[in-house]
Amino acid sequence: MARVSRQDPEQFSRQRAHPVDEVLPVGKLTLFGFQHVLAFYAGAVVVPIILGNALGLSREELVYLINADLLTCGVASIIQALGVWKIGARLPLVQGVTFTAVSPMIAIGLGAGGGTAGLLVVYGAVITAGIATFLFAPFFSKLVKYFPPIVIGTILTVIGLTLIPQGLTDAAGGAQLIGHPGYGDPKNLAYALGTLLFILVVVRFGKSYLSSLAVLLGLVAGTGVAWLLGDVDFGGVKNAAWFGVSTPFHYGMPKFELFPIIAMVVVMLITMVETTGDVYAIGEITGKKVDNATVANALRADGVATVLGGIFNSFPYVAFAENIGLVRMSKVMSRFVVVAAGGFMIVMGLLPKAGSVVAAIPHPVLGGAATAMFGMVAAVGIQILGKVDLREERNALILAVSLAAALLPGTVEPFFTRMPEDVRAVLNSGITLGSLTAVLLNLFFNVFTRRKTMEIDWDEIEGDEPAEAHEPFGAPAPADPYAPQAPHRPGPPHPPAPQHPQGGPDWGIPGH
Repeated sequence: MARVSRQDPEQFSRQRAHPVDEVLPVGKLTLFGFQHVLAFYAGAVVVPIILGNALGLSREELVYLINADLLTCGVASIIQALGVWKIGARLPLVQGVTFTAVSPMIAIGLGAGGGTAGLLVVYGAVITAGIATFLFAPFFSKLVKYFPPIVIGTILTVIGLTLIPQGLTDAAGGAQLIGHPGYGDPKNLAYALGTLLFILVVVRFGKSYLSSLAVLLGLVAGTGVAWLLGDVDFGGVKNAAWFGVSTPFHYGMPKFELFPIIAMVVVMLITMVETTGDVYAIGEITGKKVDNATVANALRADGVATVLGGIFNSFPYVAFAENIGLVRMSKVMSRFVVVAAGGFMIVMGLLPKAGSVVAAIPHPVLGGAATAMFGMVAAVGIQILGKVDLREERNALILAVSLAAALLPGTVEPFFTRMPEDVRAVLNSGITLGSLTAVLLNLFFNVFTRRKTMEIDWDEIEGDEPAEAHEPFGAPAPADPYAPQAPHRPGPPHPPAPQHPQGGPDWGIPGH
């Protein structure tokens, strides 16, 4: 019997294409990309708004900062997802301004006199920290061995649990309403709950394609209901300009001062830990193996994006956890969807009217969707923690104390007001405090004592996840016709994994 030729590399490549590298049809790229933009928008613009208000900028300057942020976010996301040389993880990671830098930037800006004069000192520190991140990336990536599943899972759980209150704040009406009677109004909660229920119903009863668009459909439906009830204001669309370009050094040449630079470099070191966790999370979700080179490429992209942010009047960048949760919910793994989303962000940065349409989505509607997506980030962390033997008390303590540390800034705010300004600027963040605690406790318990820790089994992940990843796009991927028919792949036998004294897997037990 004649055999099918095995010399068709194009056909073989199509059969073996990983979902992350799959190029979807234009229609799907457009819808899925725009869904990422909607999920990302509120978190993206809140940083320039908070910083601009704190530094006393005018409304026109605030609008300029938002447009510059959107433009740079688009460029940064394309670099991260598409990859250029050794820059970019080539994974579906959307880049946005890191919340970790907000307090330090406010402190730096106010210390320099506020206003645009403060921005110049902030930008000098941002550019320098971006260069440092780029140069330090390959060295930091070699520290990945100190990020076993107990650390990665804890960091992602901390990120999700820390971000959920932000989603709930939007569900109550948004941070701008705190202290006003409208905050927590039942109508706001009804919009948020209605949006969330709509998303859940689409996921439960919709076909795979609709299910992957559940967040987009929920945001559109929630905004439509709010508009019919008179709670959506499109007045900003009319007043917005049609075209606007963010020019390099719009406010003048940056000022480079030593202590602001040191503070921002510390912030970027913290975000490098966060980025490492995000890269491992997206690898876990997509079934794409993550190694030291992948982490280094992702960190280089953060560094390049941060330098661009300082040049084009924006701020430090990191992978956005909201969109990691969206990838998990939609099961759309293609990195080219993020490239499409980056294109939309660039358009919104160049066309203020387009951005103002998205900005009109009510906060409660965004909050309903964000709550689910932030929760999914925590769920990915818990999924990774499922690989850890939490019966081992040292692993359990790493998780327990890190979660407690992450809750401290939001629970006991007066504790941080008594700290020196520079220390408070760095530590007054649940994500920062929880992540640093997990890293340091792992060093204390498992590294300095030379205890053996298990790494993530990427062979197992790559074998399980991609099949699920193809589900939204139709039928499962065709089986490899040339796969060996033997029940097991040929190769040398693997040595048995060390076992916990009680029979559990070896997650952090003493080695020899």
